[in-house]
Amino acid sequence: MRCFSAIKLGYDMAHLKFISDKDLLSIVTDLLEKADSALKSAEEKPGRNVIDPFSAIFELAGFNLSSEDWSRNERIRQAQKTLTNHIGLFHQKILGSVSDWENLGSGHIVDLVCMKRKIIAEVKNKFNTVSGGNLSDVYKNLQQQVMPKGQVYKDFTAYYVEIIPRKPERYDEPFIPSDKTTGSKTAENKLLRRIDGYSFYEKVTGRKDALKELFDVLPSVITIASKKKHGINKNDNKILAEIFSKAYSPVE
Repeated sequence: MRCFSAIKLGYDMAHLKFISDKDLLSIVTDLLEKADSALKSAEEKPGRNVIDPFSAIFELAGFNLSSEDWSRNERIRQAQKTLTNHIGLFHQKILGSVSDWENLGSGHIVDLVCMKRKIIAEVKNKFNTVSGGNLSDVYKNLQQQVMPKGQVYKDFTAYYVEIIPRKPERYDEPFIPSDKTTGSKTAENKLLRRIDGYSFYEKVTGRKDALKELFDVLPSVITIASKKKHGINKNDNKILAEIFSKAYSPVE
């Protein structure tokens, strides 16, 4: 596995106003290492996951792929699934590095907390990370943290964060998923909110376009973190900018 260094910051790197260069480079470095490890594992152990042979034959025929191209695509697909699992944690680490905010890490009852502003948050990378039927479990967990007397986060506002929204829209609204046992909507609670990633980055940092600022500096930070082994060219930048604009609608 390639080794990415986050020790020396002797570069004139682009930086963000809401997180230190040291923290940013460290977080990006960690994710690059996860990506590198995932691809290496997929290449060294291509048969570790059961592959649907019927899907394979129709992909080869329907997409006009050679067996070599199909194998490469399959390895990338497997590595991509592993990497995707770490993207939500990437955002959790970034947001948890903002002043007054704390990333509680994996395995805790919530992901982020800001004691000063009395906010807790559960961060998910995409709107469909948690299936609709299980959203009520998230609701109940957050409610349990902010409602009962004696709880550490009593009367805090709890946010369910969807970094990538279903549609390119901004929202900060009551979190009222359907109860999977009854099929009816859960009760509205003023302390439980659902919010998109763009809006939550603004709420955490106080900067209107904080998420876009992060996205824009990542190519240069990736180049630095990988010691120029990885990079984004100008054509890639154009395509990535289009992808970002389609995911997040600009505020009118």
